[in-house]
Amino acid sequence: MANATETKFGDPATRLAQTEYWTVLLRPRQPTLGSLALICREPVTAFADVSAQGYSELRDVVRCIEATLRDVVAYERINYLMLMMVDPDVHFHVIPRYDGTRPFGGTEFRDAGWPGPPALDAAVSLDSAASDALLAQLREAWLRCAG
Repeated sequence: MANATETKFGDPATRLAQTEYWTVLLRPRQPTLGSLALICREPVTAFADVSAQGYSELRDVVRCIEATLRDVVAYERINYLMLMMVDPDVHFHVIPRYDGTRPFGGTEFRDAGWPGPPALDAAVSLDSAASDALLAQLREAWLRCAG
């Protein structure tokens, strides 16, 4: 069963991948192309309370996130932001960073904060068709990583 943060970020419709301890979702609002939410499935509200198994699994999840986004977005840097001010479940906002723009579905996605901190307010809201198309590309790349 999804926790409140997973539900808020659109699970299961926006789900890229799910493991025993983590869910990876496409953010409905994209500060940069390919922005994700990485959410712990354990009932914890402090990062220190994630189980040893959850921490262990996190390594492989992050490896596939980075391989997937490198393939689809060709990011230059990647930011993992743990901003648990509104949504209390342990989660990260994963923001691929790049100079310039990345085209997708007829839209140019600019990293408005480059080279400084990400500009989360400059996000593009995806409609359902764009979200589905981007998720399809991300899932294909994820499968190459996860084997």
